Amino acid sequence: MKHSIKKIFSNLNTYLFFVLLVSFIAMMLMLEQQLSFEKVNNLNNQKKIISSLTSLKKDDIEIALIQFNGKSTQLHQEIDKLKSMYKYNYTDRYLFGHAKEYLSDLDQLTLYTNKFNEAARQYYIKDSTAKDSLQSRVNLKKAFETINKHINTLLIKNITYNQKKFNLIKVATIFIFFIVLIFTLWYRKKLFSIYKDIEFLFQIDKNKIDYQIYALETDAIAMRMNRKNITTDNPTMTDQVTGINNHKGMLNSYSNKKNLKDSNFTSLTIIEIDNFSKTKRTYSQELTQSILKKIAYTISLHEQAVDVIARTDYNQFTLILSRASKEQAFKDVELIRQSIEELKFTLTDKGPIKITISGGFVIKPNNTNIEEAMRQAKEILEYAKSIETNKILQLRDMAERHV
Repeated sequence: MKHSIKKIFSNLNTYLFFVLLVSFIAMMLMLEQQLSFEKVNNLNNQKKIISSLTSLKKDDIEIALIQFNGKSTQLHQEIDKLKSMYKYNYTDRYLFGHAKEYLSDLDQLTLYTNKFNEAARQYYIKDSTAKDSLQSRVNLKKAFETINKHINTLLIKNITYNQKKFNLIKVATIFIFFIVLIFTLWYRKKLFSIYKDIEFLFQIDKNKIDYQIYALETDAIAMRMNRKNITTDNPTMTDQVTGINNHKGMLNSYSNKKNLKDSNFTSLTIIEIDNFSKTKRTYSQELTQSILKKIAYTISLHEQAVDVIARTDYNQFTLILSRASKEQAFKDVELIRQSIEELKFTLTDKGPIKITISGGFVIKPNNTNIEEAMRQAKEILEYAKSIETNKILQLRDMAERHV
């Protein structure tokens, strides 16, 4: 079974997008990990600030007040930073569902910070008796232990969160690694096979007589490149005058190429040279053969790798084209008609000869064989000849004339 290069590269495009997406997710997880480090540094910094607030010198109350205000404000700023950073922690928020618990812990930290700041304010700023001063110090110590304990709890929870995240990333990383490894080796093998096909087309290795072509497109190109050799080796399938397929060669070529057409539409057209019959020979044999050769050559200029052209009667040619749409198939047949009309032949005694063709065009359904399609095309051709020459008609043209 041959493979389509188009399909391989389409799937490869999807695979590369998958790798890009995985890389993006890995980058986001790395940034989340960086935020986790910053959160730990933030909490440790809060512990340092709280610790420093318990050891301010009370000798100069104004300096103590300035230091206290600055550090207490900084504590609230650090908590705001934690809330701001958590907006980008998508794993904890959406995957593990820690958002409610974490934000509740930060609200609790804000409450403990307010209580600690109030206890510190009572200790450093208010004038009080020795008994009140002792009580203020006890309250400050108690508030310090409470907030310090809560920060330690946040640090422990952060470790727990990171452990869960690491376990998930570990499993996902191992799974994705094997997926990427398998598909990379798979596509590497396919691309190498395509490269070997290209080598075969260039005939780099002259000993590849029995080489099995891997890709459909390469097979089509090889068939087109070797068409002359094939027809030479099979003279019974070649029209001796024009060098293209005869009826037998057409059936053989179509049988070989019909699996290469992918999802394209297949059209069959039978064209006939107007006023150019076997029974009524107007021109010499030399000129007749020259006309047939030039028409065959003109048709071959529009031939693609999966197309089949043949001379199937004295003045008739059959064109089997594969195109992406019905409209494009008919457009290409019409271009062939116009190209033939532009051919110039000159008789020494009668001046230039104008050659025109008429044709019957059909789209061949998948459930219709080639002989049935040819029968329908011949019916349309006969109808075209009966009403007007130099025209390519379709089945719908017959239907419109009979309405």
